[in-house]
Amino acid sequence: MNKRKAAEVYPFLEKYMVRKEEQIAEIEQVIERYEKKRQMEERSYQSMSPLRRMFTGKKPDHHLAVEYIHYVKKPLQQIRQLRAELENARLILNNSDPADLVTISDDLEKELV
Repeated sequence: MNKRKAAEVYPFLEKYMVRKEEQIAEIEQVIERYEKKRQMEERSYQSMSPLRRMFTGKKPDHHLAVEYIHYVKKPLQQIRQLRAELENARLILNNSDPADLVTISDDLEKELV
């Protein structure tokens, strides 16, 4: 975390906030696609005849759990982190005077350089 004058940061905040919102939307789409895929697989499996189900098999529960963690849980944590960064940027934009010293994240610092 670094301190900068708010006036130095203002020009970059809009682009930074837009990029964070786009990242959140992309991650939400990935989660949504995975959930639709899982629902389709489950419906397909349930619609099979009992004999065919016996030969086809179903993914073990622990595989489904690992997939859930990879495709849903971790991305949701990432979304929470991005929203926190977005909220911090909004606070800087709305609640600071141009002469104030504000604490900025390392990610925003990279944007400034």
